[in-house]
Amino acid sequence: MSTHVLAAVLTRLKLLTGSQSDAELSRALSVSPQTLSSWKVRDSIPYSLCIDIAKQHDCSLDWLLLGQPEQHPAGPDETGWECDMLERLRTLSPSDRQAILLFIKDKQRIQQLEQQLSELGG
Repeated sequence: MSTHVLAAVLTRLKLLTGSQSDAELSRALSVSPQTLSSWKVRDSIPYSLCIDIAKQHDCSLDWLLLGQPEQHPAGPDETGWECDMLERLRTLSPSDRQAILLFIKDKQRIQQLEQQLSELGG
């Protein structure tokens, strides 16, 4: 993996995890800053970690590793929407992306609580 490719992968990992710095990314990935630094020196990142992160964040390995638009069997409309959303996110400042990520996480927590409440009442 070239330094340019690794830098792009790390950028996409920061986008997925809402990290703004290498220190935040290392915390989000549960690795030490020294481990992240060694990946940069070796121009390599564990493939198994990339698989886990892709599964966790429901994104394709093609996008995470290569930057290629995600392809979904649902059809071109959904894929176009997701690509459009990603492109729009990429134009925002890191603090704006972080704010959006926090909003999404809050929304997901609320939905989870609503589902739990529904299960208790139903």
